[in-house]
Amino acid sequence: MKLLHKDIEKDYAGQVTLMPEEAEDMWHTYNLLQVGDSLRASTIRKVQTESTTGSVGSSRVRTTLTLCVETIDFDSQACQLRVKGTNIEENQYVKMGAYHTIELELNRKFTLAKKCWDSIVLDRIDQACDPAQKADVAAVVMQEGLANVVLVTPAMTLLRAKVEVTIPRKRKGSCSQHEKALERFYEAVMQAILRHINFDVVKCILVASPGFVKDQFSAYLFKEAVRQDIKILLENRPKFMLVHSSSGHKYSLKEILCDPSVTSRLSDTKAAGEVKALDDFYKMLQHEPDRAFYGIAHVEKAADALAIDTLLISDKLFRHQDVPTRSRYVRLVDSVKDNGGTVRIFSSLHVSGEQLTQLSGVAAILRFPIADLSEPEDDSSSAED
Repeated sequence: MKLLHKDIEKDYAGQVTLMPEEAEDMWHTYNLLQVGDSLRASTIRKVQTESTTGSVGSSRVRTTLTLCVETIDFDSQACQLRVKGTNIEENQYVKMGAYHTIELELNRKFTLAKKCWDSIVLDRIDQACDPAQKADVAAVVMQEGLANVVLVTPAMTLLRAKVEVTIPRKRKGSCSQHEKALERFYEAVMQAILRHINFDVVKCILVASPGFVKDQFSAYLFKEAVRQDIKILLENRPKFMLVHSSSGHKYSLKEILCDPSVTSRLSDTKAAGEVKALDDFYKMLQHEPDRAFYGIAHVEKAADALAIDTLLISDKLFRHQDVPTRSRYVRLVDSVKDNGGTVRIFSSLHVSGEQLTQLSGVAAILRFPIADLSEPEDDSSSAED
């Protein structure tokens, strides 16, 4: 993401102009947008024209519209963002108050104006525009006949390819059908790796499976790389790391990222930091339950007592369309930061973020134990989109 212009007043009203450069930037933009914001961007509009003879035709024209945002729709698989709203600036093709849906495009700038830019949104812009925050981990999670090629970026987990091949069982006296199918499977996985992994950016490729599938695939991969002279695989061989997983499904990613050998290799990545923070919280909950709280009411009380050492909070909570509820979470984050605590904002598109959402989206590790917080959790703690 490129920040082209930023104009925010002392009362935190103002606007920023941004240019999304890659698919992940659409996820960041989705987290910046709220109902009631004003969005100015280039879009295509179907316009009806009447000729001098009275015949009516239609054509598609590119124009720049400013909408008051009403609905925001994000497709996490395709990384596409559509914003629907009413036109609030006079335009030669679109009447004031007319509805239009803008699909934001890569490498086309947009301007977003808000009545109040809070700390969470400003941090999100800093994170999105930081060139170091890129997809630096890839994972191939596999079992016989199934492989998921996944990119782990600081903001989200992207499933890039799913390879499924039916592998017949070994027959007595003949394994040829089984071995041919395995070879087809390994070839498909290798092609998916070459197609979807950018070796210039990715620092580490985790190959995970139960049993010996990962070892057999790795042997096949580099044997083929030598035979076909695939230089990019041979040059990046040190980036490949074989680890154990319980299955070839995407949900096994969490246990892979928890593996101590993986954690040490990925110590500088945000995804590994989130997994470790959640792991620390569960350990604390097990051994010292008076120092591990979850649910907004309990966590707020701990914040009032200046007891929070680490706050774990899902970015899903900041997409709450009820302004007072959203402000409540923003105040909590600001309070913890002001009192020297660490705040980790989890992406709801990461496996660890999905787990945190099950704990109502907010949890805290405390500096010191606090007892007698057994009041029932209030209803507003439910994480809504």
